[in-house]
Amino acid sequence: MTIDPRAASHAGALPALLGDAIDYAGLFPPAQLDMAGAVAEYASYLTSPDRWALGRFVVPAARLPELAAEGESLAAGSRASFGGSGTGWALSVLLGTEVTGDVERVRAFAASQAARPAKWTARVDALEARASSPDAIDVIAKAVGDSFTTFVEIPIGTDPEQLVRAIAAAGLRAKVRTGGTTTEAFPTTDQLVRFLASCVAAGVSFKATAGLHHPLRGEYRLTYAEGSPRGTMFGFLNVFLASAMLAAGESRETATQLLDEREPGAVRFDEGGVTWRGHRLTREQLAHARATAITSFGSCSFREPIDDLDSLGMV
Repeated sequence: MTIDPRAASHAGALPALLGDAIDYAGLFPPAQLDMAGAVAEYASYLTSPDRWALGRFVVPAARLPELAAEGESLAAGSRASFGGSGTGWALSVLLGTEVTGDVERVRAFAASQAARPAKWTARVDALEARASSPDAIDVIAKAVGDSFTTFVEIPIGTDPEQLVRAIAAAGLRAKVRTGGTTTEAFPTTDQLVRFLASCVAAGVSFKATAGLHHPLRGEYRLTYAEGSPRGTMFGFLNVFLASAMLAAGESRETATQLLDEREPGAVRFDEGGVTWRGHRLTREQLAHARATAITSFGSCSFREPIDDLDSLGMV
């Protein structure tokens, strides 16, 4: 993980918790940009002082050719290199219902990127799929093999322990949906903490997606449309810190209280760690949680989470 000096000097332990954590999903609601707009946004974030927090570019498997065309077009009009050094843009590729076919598309794309030098290149850093049964998880595992890190989104309305265990047995990672553009899309606090605790207990790394545009729990607009209804959202700090607390051996009750935290002054980062209402996590514990539990979160906006952190004086 590369830490930008601006982040390191202003945030202390914050980069250990959020370095490379925001997977940019500008193609998806509520932003839902076209490919050209999302590619241009991500390219600008890669050169911003806040790039320390930027993770993967999220794209459906079916749109990989479109992404490549837009990336090459953008790079052709710039003097900057957009990945030609051999590392390239880090992608998280969403698989559809035809998992085997999409995995083959991903493999073909990865091979094409490796075979041709270009000003713009990309690498498939992760795959994301959905499953609601152990059998479906097994299908995904067999299709992917050991080729890619793979996150499997599972429902959490009922106890997800069986699905989490199936993910662990298959050597995959988990994914949880923490919101959406309607109030019904948001899980309850109890449902979410049950998922987090199940993953930590099973040793399964996981990512979150949707509804995490803001640092702390609160009432926010559900979309960017004028007059959008509002709903109660979890904050990404709530989710990451609750996960870190569980990974450090704290109780579900503590994690539940942290998921519901709304007061910015209750969370204090310093050079050595973070303090929340008498609880302390060191920088090493935060890094451990990122390596073994919560890995990232998907957001259709990169600026909104960063600007909110800035408004709270955290970056």
